[in-house]
Amino acid sequence: MPAARDFTPRLMPAPQAAHYLGVSPSTLRELGLPRKRLGAKRVYDKADLDAYADSLPYDGPAEGNTCDVIFGCDT
Repeated sequence: MPAARDFTPRLMPAPQAAHYLGVSPSTLRELGLPRKRLGAKRVYDKADLDAYADSLPYDGPAEGNTCDVIFGCDT
């Protein structure tokens, strides 16, 4: 019986890593992200994908969280 996957694996092949980031496999290749070697396979580490996504700038002005503005917690 195949095991159900209810989690994102730590190491992912290119198609799965691209899906995780929400980009096409060709865009993933253009990003130049590091890959790890797992036997004969080249895989992406979830930590590297998360670090890349975290490094992207936000779009628009950084005005704080709407809840902070409403409740006056924008210190």
